[in-house]
Amino acid sequence: MVNPDTSAIDLSRAIHLKQVSCQEVMQSTLERIARLNPVSNAIVSLQEPELLLAQARERDAQLARGESMGWMHGMPQAIKDLSNAQGLRTTLGSPLMKDFVASEDGLMASRMRASGAIVIGKTNSPEFGLGSHTFNEVFGPTRNAWDPGKSAGGSSGGAAVALAQRLLPVADGSDFMGSLRNPAGWNHVFGLRPSQGRVPMSPAQDVFIAQLATEGPMARHVADLAMLLSVQAGAHPSSPLSLNDDPAQFAGSLESDPQGQRIGWLGDLQGYLPMEGGILDICQSALNSLAGMGCQVDEARLGMPPEQIWQAWLVWRQALVGPRIAPFLINPTNRDQIKPEALWEHDQSLTLTGAQLMSASASRTRFYLSMLALFEKFDVLAIPVAQVWPFDVSLRWPDNVAGRAMDTYHRWMEVVIYATFAGLPSISVPAGFGENGLPMGLALIGKPQGDWDLLKLAHAYEMANETLIAQRPPGV
Repeated sequence: MVNPDTSAIDLSRAIHLKQVSCQEVMQSTLERIARLNPVSNAIVSLQEPELLLAQARERDAQLARGESMGWMHGMPQAIKDLSNAQGLRTTLGSPLMKDFVASEDGLMASRMRASGAIVIGKTNSPEFGLGSHTFNEVFGPTRNAWDPGKSAGGSSGGAAVALAQRLLPVADGSDFMGSLRNPAGWNHVFGLRPSQGRVPMSPAQDVFIAQLATEGPMARHVADLAMLLSVQAGAHPSSPLSLNDDPAQFAGSLESDPQGQRIGWLGDLQGYLPMEGGILDICQSALNSLAGMGCQVDEARLGMPPEQIWQAWLVWRQALVGPRIAPFLINPTNRDQIKPEALWEHDQSLTLTGAQLMSASASRTRFYLSMLALFEKFDVLAIPVAQVWPFDVSLRWPDNVAGRAMDTYHRWMEVVIYATFAGLPSISVPAGFGENGLPMGLALIGKPQGDWDLLKLAHAYEMANETLIAQRPPGV
């Protein structure tokens, strides 16, 4: 019998020791998907069960011959529906792409398959991955694992819910504006936005300028997350700015003593970021846990006015997102089939000039240097992973936060941009639950290319909060 709470590392060990067969793992996974997925809608484009069971039997036959493909041998895996997996639809959540079938794997999917994963389907995402709320006109909304009436976050909402409901042992996702971190925080799992260049993205429309988005891992345990990163990471010729570090480092021991680590608490940036009630309190309790482990927690302040950072961010985001939407508008009749938020990004990008982008790049440089100055005082920065609790699933986006009107469809997510804009690693760790019973995450931000040190701190936090981390959604 397969225990759905088994960690991915322990599951891999059990498969390789033949304590459980790949076929049994697949059968158990499909049964859980059949029971829970009709409500949550986390996994889409699910492949035929007999096809998947046949692949699982072949993995068992390989083990019987003494052959293992790697750590993920026989593990069911669903790829986020923004990335290609050979033979499966890549819809991008868009009606315009609902029939597109990928002819080859993307780089991340190919690396996971090479490590033995069996791709069972895709995980749901918002249209074009825009907006931290997973709904689209192709598959409908993904519902929060803790309350089906609430948003799962996004854009890796399907991945986060699949993890929380034990439909997958680990999951992949991607992150531009918090898309790995926000849904992780809202579904009580871990999500890591790796350092810029850590996980190369291929194929890509542009490999030199478009560096704000990155793919990365999600998991219920930090050790599992690190192991998946060891599969996903590593330089590739198609991604000239990818990092050359050996990804095997992430398969090492995470044991460490956090005593004396200096943590800078950014909070709501001295009142700049509106926050719904209770969020700061929950995150403070997580910080108290870190302090109880011997970390030194002090207030931190950005060395640059946050409104300047936001204005530079808008230019960069529109410059990168607009051209992604443009090919779908070559045929002008397609406008009616594209969500208004994507059209807004595209239309705003049409007025941008090269001078504006260079000015925004100079602002980004100043911000990066200000973050380096902060890291002379602190080892890690901490900030809430979201400004609002999971909201009603029927709402497109919150237009008001704590009495303050939001002037764009993503302003309510402003809290996540700082790690992205500086290219820094950031992990969302479960912080606890509000009076509403919904989860919230705390984002820990590491130094440039400090993924390994960040993972070790997150692991120590997990070990100190095992009872909290082990909580499961209702019905799971």
